[in-house]
Amino acid sequence: MRIVFMGTPDFAVASLDALIQANFNVVAVVTAPDRPAGRGQKLNESAVKKYAVEKHIPVLQPEKLKNPEFLETLASYKADLQVVVAFRMLPEVVWNMPPKGTINLHGSLLPQYRGAAPINHAIINGEKESGVTTFFLTHEIDTGNIILSDSVAIADDETAGDLHDKLMHVGANLLVKTLKAIDAGEVSEQPQPQSGDLKHAPKIFKDDCKIDWNNQAQPIYNLIRGLSPYPTAFTILNDKTLKIFKAEIEDKEPGIVAGGFLTDGKTYLKFAARDGFIKLLDIQYEGKKRMLIEDFLRGMRL
Repeated sequence: MRIVFMGTPDFAVASLDALIQANFNVVAVVTAPDRPAGRGQKLNESAVKKYAVEKHIPVLQPEKLKNPEFLETLASYKADLQVVVAFRMLPEVVWNMPPKGTINLHGSLLPQYRGAAPINHAIINGEKESGVTTFFLTHEIDTGNIILSDSVAIADDETAGDLHDKLMHVGANLLVKTLKAIDAGEVSEQPQPQSGDLKHAPKIFKDDCKIDWNNQAQPIYNLIRGLSPYPTAFTILNDKTLKIFKAEIEDKEPGIVAGGFLTDGKTYLKFAARDGFIKLLDIQYEGKKRMLIEDFLRGMRL
């Protein structure tokens, strides 16, 4: 099969590499345009582009996916199948182009957690299990027929970053299995349920990341895990933003108002939730680098 691969971040690189290692014929890669980043606003290439260039795979970087010039170039690769991993929404003119269709690898056990942030929302909601799913793209986002899925357990202290790395490798293996099945004509498609008790995974905005200390300790702890390392849960301390990457629950009656904090000025800083404390372990204070709480307290008088 002639395959065009579409993806942008590191999560997608693992899948692309797995396809190359399994000797699939990836004839081109579509990824995000280079963007200025950092203080010098130097152009930054996507992780997928860097990998593709290294492997001498042609790279397409359209600003607009309906651009006639891009569509003409894409069609010239005569792909039998397109594979999408962590890329943007495709218009029908793109996903409907190859004769064998376009498949997507999604970071959840579909139909649960359709949307842009499935890994974050699974942990925020306190799930004990997550996984990856391959499916055929269709009009409605993340609703196409399921090909294969694979599940993983979520540990009580696992962060979104931990789960991301786990699913990145599980997903790459599942993708290879999926393509082998498609190549052999052995795919059994399963339609997704379109209604019922479905949880969603919408894009996360800054307001979603602010901690409400009037909540119970467990949901706050899950929010911190589910947003770590990015985009990161935060609170306000002395009128400045305090990002929290790692914390733990202290299960005892706070005795102070929710949102208040206790510290010995040396080893601990803990905020009161409605029914317990959240003890901060790994943080970043506005204007400073990320650090352990002991290092923060050493240089800060609260």
